[in-house]
Amino acid sequence: MDARYSKCCGGKTELFENVWEPFPHGAIISIFDYKFAPDEYDRDLKKEKCAVRWIDDQPNSFCNTNDEALLSNILIDFDTKTNNFYRWQIEYSQQELQNLINNNLNLNFGWILDLLPVERGESGRLIKLKIIGTNKTFTIGKELEIRRVLSKTHLYSSAFYAEKKNIENGVPQKFILHGAGWGHGVGLCQIGAAVMAKQKYRFDEILLHYFPKAIIHKAY
Repeated sequence: MDARYSKCCGGKTELFENVWEPFPHGAIISIFDYKFAPDEYDRDLKKEKCAVRWIDDQPNSFCNTNDEALLSNILIDFDTKTNNFYRWQIEYSQQELQNLINNNLNLNFGWILDLLPVERGESGRLIKLKIIGTNKTFTIGKELEIRRVLSKTHLYSSAFYAEKKNIENGVPQKFILHGAGWGHGVGLCQIGAAVMAKQKYRFDEILLHYFPKAIIHKAY
């Protein structure tokens, strides 16, 4: 079995085919990272309004934790400095965003007018994003490419929406990215699994939570 994992799913895991090759993996499905699916939300995070509400809120999830002792046991020293991984915000000035996109894509978009969601996956992660500039409009994807283009390294995840601020003559002077999760979100959620273990879930319960179609058997 292909047992993928990421740091923090953000409350719902993603499908393999929405991140890598377009081939479903039978044991890797999308699940809500909790004891039960939330009743207070529309669960279809592929819908833009539902994804925005999900990202703006703090739904109950195993990976929704700020337990410093637990996190220090599972994250490398550099990553322990990150404490806003479940829900996060990043602000870019117009010039900062323009420089990032133009340099990372080696294209001249001019002023960036909008970052429009084209397609989202099961976890609300963007699969396709349309960048609209005064000189050029271009659609990028999948998840990793979106994260690469909008950061000097990699954005925490592609589960985000862009808020435009201080619009002058039709040009936003600031963009705020509101996001959820850390990593691609496929398979096991490392932080969620650690919280489950601390809550006394057994190893098989943890594995079958993240890989509910898997069959566990002794191999030695």
